[in-house]
Amino acid sequence: SLYNLASLELRENLLTYLPESLAQLQRLEELDLGNNELYHLPETIGALFNLKDLWLDGNQLAEVPQEVGNLKNLLCLDVSENKLECLPEEISGLTSLTDLLVSQNLLQVLPDGIGKLRRLSILKVDQNKLIQLTDSIGDCESLTELVLTENQLQSLPKSIGKLKKLNNLNADRNKLTSLPKEIGGCCSLNVFSVRDNRLSRIPSEISQATELHVLDVAGNRLTYLPLSLTTLKLKALWLSDNQSQPLLTFQTDTDPETGEKILTCVLLPQMPSEPGCQDNLPRCGALESLVNEMSDETWNERAVNRVSAIRFLEDEKDEEDNEMRTLLRRATPHPGELKNMKKTVENLRNDMNAAKGLDSNKNEVNNAIDRVTTSV
Repeated sequence: SLYNLASLELRENLLTYLPESLAQLQRLEELDLGNNELYHLPETIGALFNLKDLWLDGNQLAEVPQEVGNLKNLLCLDVSENKLECLPEEISGLTSLTDLLVSQNLLQVLPDGIGKLRRLSILKVDQNKLIQLTDSIGDCESLTELVLTENQLQSLPKSIGKLKKLNNLNADRNKLTSLPKEIGGCCSLNVFSVRDNRLSRIPSEISQATELHVLDVAGNRLTYLPLSLTTLKLKALWLSDNQSQPLLTFQTDTDPETGEKILTCVLLPQMPSEPGCQDNLPRCGALESLVNEMSDETWNERAVNRVSAIRFLEDEKDEEDNEMRTLLRRATPHPGELKNMKKTVENLRNDMNAAKGLDSNKNEVNNAIDRVTTSV
């Protein structure tokens, strides 16, 4: 009977169902039912024609009634953290929708009708079971943010290049083996992240996305980058772990001093740590060289003439065999980690110097006492 009610907030309760009389709240614009125990929605929810925001996240919903498609004024629909295996084709009726959040569900596909959501700006489908992304996604002409993280996608549709307003595209932790060359058509793309996939190359057409500033391709199988990448004004480029599971190739060499036949590889020789720091910082040799800006021209000259090969493991058997090996290339530290590590080294050095200073002062005091005792 609350006919004039505009906002109803019922989040974080233990509601298991909604009364069908809810449909009588014809002026309702906001309905928040997040974090309850709802298993079903009444079909009458489609009668809330003035509804603009509908939050259903954190429930037990296995489906969304097709009547939801009647909510022509709906701007935001959040059905994250449920048990949805599909979305109704009638979702195409949400012609005013700008935000669609379906994270953490069980979706394998998105309905083709999603392409009719011409005002859709944000689409989050992360942590589902998507095996493909519908071609109609290219018709979502207003899309600015597309999050596909943690699915099972092996490819992206060519139509993705039609998303001229797309600013942020995240497809981390999927099974992508290639990217469509049409990706270059995303002329507004600013952040593109495909971390932890199975990419062996990046299409040169990516340089056509001239607004691209952040590119994350870490954790793939890249052997090279396209030269066209140099035309972009990148501010951040992540490349680590593209060789995280190599088999090192050893070469035979001759020790110039002893004439002895030896084995060497791309990881040898390594930079020596500072002599004064060996006792206290046995594992910080590389950091010490960073702090002191040390250089070793001899090392560089020897490294130039060395030929080595690194290949990716092709099957699980090789991966199991590789786990038994002791020589593994470790990931390059994140720049932020390097700064912290450098700061740690500097703090340790300062502590050492301070300790030396205390010892020096203590010796001076002892000498002074000795002198006074002697004079007395």
